[in-house]
Amino acid sequence: MEKKLYKSNKNKMIDGVCAGIAEYFGIDPTLVRLGTVVLSCAVGSGILAYIICACIIPRDPN
Repeated sequence: MEKKLYKSNKNKMIDGVCAGIAEYFGIDPTLVRLGTVVLSCAVGSGILAYIICACIIPRDPN
């Protein structure tokens, strides 16, 4: 069975992107959320990356 990246329905804050990425890689969603905040503050690309992922990544059908 192959893994697929989906936005999370059960552990979401805004749109479930960070929780979906965390589920895909098997890590804590808080770490992904902190990484997004660090990217947003340091480089400024975190917000843009989140918006792009929110548009591209499909919602979990389950």
